[in-house]
Amino acid sequence: MSARDSDWDGVRLHVITGKGGTGKTTVAASLALALASGGKKVLLVEVEGRQGIAQVFDIPPLPYEERKIAVAPGGGDVYALAVDPEDAMLEYLEMFYGIRRAGRALTKMGVVDFATTIAPGLRDVLVTGKTTEAVRRRGKNGRRVYDAVVLDAPPTGRIVRFLNVTQEVAGLARVGPIKNHADLVRGVVASPETAVHFVTLLEEMPVQETLDGVAELREAGLPAGGIFINMVRPAVLPPESLEAALAGRFDVGELALGLKAAGLADGPADASAIGEALAAEVVEHAKRAALEHREREALAEAEMPRYELPLLADGVDLAGLYELAEQITSQGAA
Repeated sequence: MSARDSDWDGVRLHVITGKGGTGKTTVAASLALALASGGKKVLLVEVEGRQGIAQVFDIPPLPYEERKIAVAPGGGDVYALAVDPEDAMLEYLEMFYGIRRAGRALTKMGVVDFATTIAPGLRDVLVTGKTTEAVRRRGKNGRRVYDAVVLDAPPTGRIVRFLNVTQEVAGLARVGPIKNHADLVRGVVASPETAVHFVTLLEEMPVQETLDGVAELREAGLPAGGIFINMVRPAVLPPESLEAALAGRFDVGELALGLKAAGLADGPADASAIGEALAAEVVEHAKRAALEHREREALAEAEMPRYELPLLADGVDLAGLYELAEQITSQGAA
């Protein structure tokens, strides 16, 4: 699928958020691979200091510099950057005040940590500022350095405060470089060039947190993107069997006879015991399928594009990331 077929044609900053444990970093990494396919250049950014990108790509911890970490399907490069607030502060001081050396002295004295602690909005401005600078950056030929930037952002509960930098620094600075810097960031994250995507599981708490996050995002005037439903289990039984199990019409005796006929039980008693155990598993599977159906319907109310990514039987490794990237591309998300 070509880039023109993507649901997000024209979007250059993809912000990925989600409740902890939903696989947010895995989805961000897979999306970066998908966006870079076919010869593109994509930057994957993390801002929480967890070195999650290094872990999913099985590479050494990332420094505060952009470096190539993967080749995308069909050619194309994925670069990565782990944004460190302290280094971002030093870069900011040099950019606007020309005092990087003095900034290092302030770092040794703990002033930088003190400043970002009493004004947490400043920390967010610094790390989002580095990301949006990469979105805007052009090379000597006048072309964009990166075709897209993927930001592995904080969890859903903090995403609006993290992105709504103009409001966060309003009480900190009404004029001057900090205010101008925040306005530049807002100009990118609130524009049609940005999409904030949510990662969820088909479970009640992640889905509710996703819906709450979408509502809060829209209220703040920030651009909602798509919903990535991660770790989806394959359907192993037809709908009529699931309905029968939920309604209590599942025939354990017939199942026992089938086990015996297939040579999977030593005798009637063994077949009956195995049949009852399997029947209990079928009922639990049916309950799970019904829950997932309800959660899908709840997510549909958000009226956003939805993409389903499979649960990887062998866990998430580099091959798994490429598999998920292919799924993302095939569903039109990249």
